[in-house]
Formats: sequence, C-alpha cells, structure tokens
Amino acid sequence: MKAIDIDVGGTFTDLVLSWDDRRVCAKSPTTPYDLSVGFLNVLNAGAAELGMPLSEVLPQIDIVRYSTTVAMNRLIERKGPRLGLITTEGHEDAILIGRGAQWTDGTRIGERRNLAVQNKPEPLVQRDMIVGVAERVDSSGRIIRPLDEADVRAKLRRLVDKGARAIAVSLLWSFANPEHERLVRRIIREEYKGYHVGHLPVVLSHEVVGKVGEYERTMTAVLDAYLQTSIKFELETTWDQLRNNGYRGTFLLTHNTGGSAEIFKTTASRTFNGGPVSGLMGSFPIGQALGYPNVIASDVGGTSFDTGMVVDASVRSYEFRPTIDRWMVRISMLQTTTMGAGGGSIAWINELLGGRLEVGPKSAGSYPGPVCYDLGGTEPTVTDADVALGYIAPDGYFGGKMPLNRDKAVEAIRTKSAEPLGVSVDEAAALIRRIVEQNMASAIKREVHLRGYHPEDFALFAFGGGGPTHVAGYRADVPTAVIFPQAPVFSALGSSVMDIMHVYEQSGRMQYMAPATQEIVIDRDAFNAKVRGMIERAKKDLEAEGLSGHKTVFSVELDMLYGGLVQVKRVASPVLTIDSDDDARRVYEDFEKEFADAFSPHVVNKPGGVYLDGIVLKATVITEKMALPTHPLQSADPAAARTASRSAYWPELGERRDTDVFAFDALQPGNVVTGPGIVKMEFSTIVVPPGQQLRIDAHGLGILEDAGADNGKGASR
Repeated sequence: MKAIDIDVGGTFTDLVLSWDDRRVCAKSPTTPYDLSVGFLNVLNAGAAELGMPLSEVLPQIDIVRYSTTVAMNRLIERKGPRLGLITTEGHEDAILIGRGAQWTDGTRIGERRNLAVQNKPEPLVQRDMIVGVAERVDSSGRIIRPLDEADVRAKLRRLVDKGARAIAVSLLWSFANPEHERLVRRIIREEYKGYHVGHLPVVLSHEVVGKVGEYERTMTAVLDAYLQTSIKFELETTWDQLRNNGYRGTFLLTHNTGGSAEIFKTTASRTFNGGPVSGLMGSFPIGQALGYPNVIASDVGGTSFDTGMVVDASVRSYEFRPTIDRWMVRISMLQTTTMGAGGGSIAWINELLGGRLEVGPKSAGSYPGPVCYDLGGTEPTVTDADVALGYIAPDGYFGGKMPLNRDKAVEAIRTKSAEPLGVSVDEAAALIRRIVEQNMASAIKREVHLRGYHPEDFALFAFGGGGPTHVAGYRADVPTAVIFPQAPVFSALGSSVMDIMHVYEQSGRMQYMAPATQEIVIDRDAFNAKVRGMIERAKKDLEAEGLSGHKTVFSVELDMLYGGLVQVKRVASPVLTIDSDDDARRVYEDFEKEFADAFSPHVVNKPGGVYLDGIVLKATVITEKMALPTHPLQSADPAAARTASRSAYWPELGERRDTDVFAFDALQPGNVVTGPGIVKMEFSTIVVPPGQQLRIDAHGLGILEDAGADNGKGASR
C-alpha cells in the first residue's frame, strides 16, 4: 500500500510516506497563519526524497491520514465565532451553572491550591446568546410538550441579530428522542439557507454525543460549533492542496478514540488530541513486536510534552468524561496527558516566588520560535539551552537546513536567566534543562502511580524532535528508554502502522444483571439489534471510503457498571452478539475481572446488579505492519561512527568537556556509546550524559540505560 501520514504539531509538520517497501520521513516548519502551506511543503519534501515530483506521487497514493492539534490551538487562542445556543426553555443557565467542581476542570494542581484567584472559565457562549424554546421530551423519549415552531423562529432571529455565526442545539433528553432537535435544524435551514452568504453552521447535541449528561453533552456541542468554522477552513484548504496535485483517494483524520474517519464524517472535538493518540497507537504494535507489553509513550515536541500508556498489550484506557481545555465533555478519549513543556518552552523568572526560574507552559512556537532561530524571538527557551550547552550543533539543526544562532541564544540566557540568578550561562542553561526534564519526569510518575503501576515495569518510548535530546533526564525510574531512527516523526509513523479503525458508540442504559438474584436479564434481541445496526453503518462508511475490499475485523466493547456505583469500565466483549446464556455469562465474567483489576476486587458489587451504559463497535481495517529486521551484533566499540568532537557542558561533572559526537546512522547493532556522548540524528540529537549509555540493539534501535546495564535485551515487561 502507498500511504501518506501527516502529523501537524505546534512547531513542525511531520510526514511518513509509505511507498511499497520504503518509508520516507520528512519535516517542515508548521505555518500557523495557514497550515496548508506547511502541509504542502512537507509533501514536496517527501516527494523529493523519492526523487519524484509531487504531481507524480499523489495520484499513486491509496490513502492519506492526518493527525492535527488544530482544534487544541484554536481553542487556546479563543479564535472561534460568536455562538448561539438553543436549549429547552427553563434550562438556559445550565452550562453557566455547570458542575459543582467545574472550576477545577482543566487546571493544574498548583493552580487549584490558590483558591483566592480561582474562577470558572469565561463561557464560550455568552448568557444573552442562549435562548430556551418551548418544548419538552422526557427521559424515555416521550414528547410531553410539542415544539413551538413560531417560538423557535423568533428566538433564532434574535440570536442572529445579535451576531450569532454558528448555532449549537441541545435540548433535554434529545439522545432519547432527537425529533425536536432535527426540527430546529430544519427551521434554521429554512430561515438561513446553505447558499446564502450568511450560512449558519448548526451542531445538534444528539449527533455529537448520543449519551446522558446534559452539561457534558451540551458543552461538546458548543465546542464543536465553536471550532467547526476555523477547522473547516484549515482542513478544506489542505484537502484542496491534495486534490489540486492529483490525489483522488480518501482523507482520514485521527480521532481521540484511536480510530479515524473521513474528513466529511468527523466532528471537531474528536480531532482534539489526534497527534498524541497516533503516537500512542503506534507504540502498541511496535511494543508488541519488541516484546514490551507495557510501554510509556512520550512525545517531546516544540510546544508540549505528551504521554500515554500501553498496559498488558492493551491501549483500552479511556476517559469517559475528559476535559477539553476548561470544559468537561462526554466523548470517549484514550487517556493521554499533555503539559506545556517542549523545545520552545520559555524560561522565565517568577518574581512572585522570590525570583525562581520556571520553564513553560508558555511557548515560543514555530514563529518567532527560540532565540537561536534568529527570527525575532527574545525569550530564552529549552532549545536555546540545548544549543548553549553544546548538545545541539548550530549547523546541524533540522538536517542542516536551519542554521542556528548560538551567540544570540547565549546572550538571551545570560541577560534573562543567568544574571538574575547570579550564575554562569552554562549553569543557567543546565538549570533550564533540569527543570523541564523534572516536570516531564513528574508527569510520567504521576500517571503511572495513579493508575496503580510501577515505572520499573515499563519501557519508555522517546520520540518527537526533543524526546531523544531530553529522555536521559526524564526517564527517571524507568530502566529502559527506546529511541527509534524515526523518533522525530514518530506520531506520523504511528498512524502509518496503526490499523484504520472506525469507532461507533451508542448510549442507552440496559439492565444486564438483576440486583439481589444476580440473574442475567439482558434483552438479547435489543442488544443484538443495536450491534447489527452499527455494523451495517460501518460497512456503508467503509464502502464509501473505498475500503470495503480490505480485511475488516468487527469487535465490540461495552461500558458497564455495578448498581450503586458510579465507576464505568469499558470492557472488551468476547462475543460480537449475545446469542446464548453462555455468551452472556462470558461477557459478565470478563467485565468482573477487568473491573476488579482496575478498581479492586473489594468493590465488585454483584448484589447491586449490573448495567450496560453503552455499546462501542470498532470496525478495524487491518493494515500492513512495519517490519523490524534483525541484524547480527557487532563489537561494542562505536569508534567507526565517530564524526567529530565538541565542547559540551555536563552538570554531572560540573565542567565543560571535549565530547565525542557519533552519527546514529553509522552506529552498528552491538555498539555502545558510554556517556558523556552526543549522537546526531537527521532531525534530532541524542544526549548521553555521564552514568548512562546508549546501546544499539539487533533491530537498529537505540536503548538508553544506566551505564553497565545488562547488554542483553532484558526481560519483556
């Protein structure tokens, strides 16, 4: 298969081009003013690696997969349109009142401690832009009060007159009976037609999230309406670039669930964390191939540090009420953690804390970027520290295509960090690195321990442009870090090796096990009808995307909980449909085991009964996996790969030292670089400090571990 996988980050846009048995990698600076420019640049760079013009490459490509954080960036910048919200009369203030702990959503622990300055987030839709219409549907879907169409038209005109440029519609219990929401949309389309210049995007809550939970469902619809316009422009322009250069295949976007869908069948909120999810999903099959069932995926980019976990060869760790920015939503997302720490993170003096040096979360981005980019940046960043310390060569950055100004980086650190702290430039730069790496290490420890695991039971995959450069400092208690030749573009590589997966969710509580008697009472016919309906929908979608001829595997996951408890566990169903008592028992037994493993056997509450909260169907199109060739091990001496030496400051030694520089591509399996050492990659640099070593394994991967560690592969974890 010929495929293109793109990951758009805050600083760089990455590409992996799969051309039969070849994989070509390329990077290009992200162009925030118009993402399609950077997109086209990286496509041309990939085509050039093949020695062909883009106009010859694209017509032969079967599929393009795209991971983006456009939604995240636009929400942070608050660049959405003026919104209007139509809800049920009497419930206009529901999302403004919010949940009791809404003020904590999306905040860091340190921020929550300072209660005096805490406030709820500024609403995306103002109170005067929320209207309630005369209608009412009850929890069973029965219409109690028919929709007053005249009332809808009058209040709609009021919203538009006040400047509404997108409308979210969230009526009470609409997921149980969406008739009224659909009728509201029909009225909006009658009043403001699609071919009018002032055409209004309309988002219905039941189509975005068909689940119980008024606040979360409404906020998901509001976020989609808020983000749709800007994302629509960005992606339509990107799509046009593909079509104009001869591409005629499908354009898939990576979703928060680990699945993907065509651009025309994707809602904005489901693309929110696409890049980190691609890296996590890519870590799953590669970890299996390497014999690591437990993997921590870590991505150090220009603006953020993202982590995710593969546990027991599974990535089915979901957040059922995740927080997007400052708002809790009701979509399912794979558990990943993002923090503002990366190569572009700005170092600054916090005068309120006695002149303490802090790093991030504010980032210099791709433009103007770090001071060393020489594009107008004035605030020292983590990348400036790497350059000042001698770890990154000014003439070798970004494959030698982007020369850096070391003198400006040193001067910025001197004036903004070193002099205020009363230390040398080297000491200040080393402190910048240590702070950002400790923040990253703390994020990993917190995630691993809070989920009940131990870091020493995992392998750490370090990727992104800054992962190899900083992993020695943030791997902490994880004994082994794995560095891939494709580490700088790993998220794009991840989407190229993950299966194409469409995810369908259907909400609606059903009793599975009766309380007290513990008799399994699931309505098999109703359950099976829902599953078969989703399968038919999936088949139609795959056919429309030209994927019906590929091998497809259907699987079901169930959101289940015990009566009297609030914890929902998503469990893989051992059967597609429940056709016998034995099938029903097997489903329950798997649920009980996974629930007990996740929460404790002591909270299993069979006398309270069991409820089925939702059904998830996954239609997985099996794709070709990346081969990991095995080579014979050579001697440990890496001398043949040595290319130069340069002065670098090592805080462990308290001094600068002339340090050997090696070419990663020239290192052979079996070679060991003992720190201090620097290993140069095409788009990154591996820093090996004193006390650690980089070993090249039989697959050509870099294994970073403590010096003197077992040179065998080590036990699978």
